Amino acid sequence: MKLPIWLKPALFGAVAGAIVIAFIGFTQLGWVTGSSAASLASKQADLAVVSALMPYCLQSSVNDPAAAAVITELKAASSYNRRSIIEKSGWATPLGATAPNTALAQACQTELSKV
Repeated sequence: MKLPIWLKPALFGAVAGAIVIAFIGFTQLGWVTGSSAASLASKQADLAVVSALMPYCLQSSVNDPAAAAVITELKAASSYNRRSIIEKSGWATPLGATAPNTALAQACQTELSKV
């Protein structure tokens, strides 16, 4: 079986074009792999949960009778200990959860440190 003479350059052109399109797509057009998309979606979901629960954490700090002591301890603590103070206070534990949300605790301590 004889192949037409034009077939070899056409196949090379198609392969080279596919490589160029893939390179441009991933580097310039924002294409991502499935695992990268899943990772980005997970991060966005975590941020959404934190922003939705932030008012709960701040309201819990207002309603807690021991809030003044916790805020004083929070202001006196070093920056790497503040999250654990919020976690221990229970302000970063959403209703129905058994453990505190660490991202919520971090965001909450940042907001409470501004006060």
